[in-house]
Amino acid sequence: MGMLYTNIACLSDIMLRQQDSGFIFGLDMQLLVDVLIQGVSIFILFAFLSFILFEPVKKLLAQRQERIKNDIEQAKKDKEASATMKAEYEERLKKVDKEVEEILSSARKKAKKRENEIIGEAQEEAARIFARANQEIELEKAKVKDEMRKEIINVATAMASKLVAESIDSSKQDALIDETLKEMLSKLVDEDSA
Repeated sequence: MGMLYTNIACLSDIMLRQQDSGFIFGLDMQLLVDVLIQGVSIFILFAFLSFILFEPVKKLLAQRQERIKNDIEQAKKDKEASATMKAEYEERLKKVDKEVEEILSSARKKAKKRENEIIGEAQEEAARIFARANQEIELEKAKVKDEMRKEIINVATAMASKLVAESIDSSKQDALIDETLKEMLSKLVDEDSA
């Protein structure tokens, strides 16, 4: 600050001399020495300020530039790492999708096999039921035939007793046999339809 006041004082002194001497520039030896001293003092001031102010600012800027450079490199590394991780996760997802498809395929095969087993068992059960029904039908037919034989024997016995009881002629006997046979046939037809 002191130099600034000195410079201002010198300039005012120069202006006063110019008015006194009548010169436009008023260049005398003292003025040249003052200008030279001021130039040297400005240079020294500039060098001092650059050492005091500019060097720390340069260091700060260099540090900041280095930090930014490191951040950029770290960001590149992080980006590469994330791309690698993304590729790994995508590969894992593909493997998981493949495993899921295999599990589903296996489950479908097991379900189809179980379905075929159930159908086979149902068909076997239906065949057994059908066979039992046929056996029961045959048993019922045999039972009906046995009952029919018994009935025929009963009718024949009744007819024989009637014949013996009545001494009838052969035409009555033929009519009686025909009547008995008709009764038996009607009973057979009724039982078969039932």
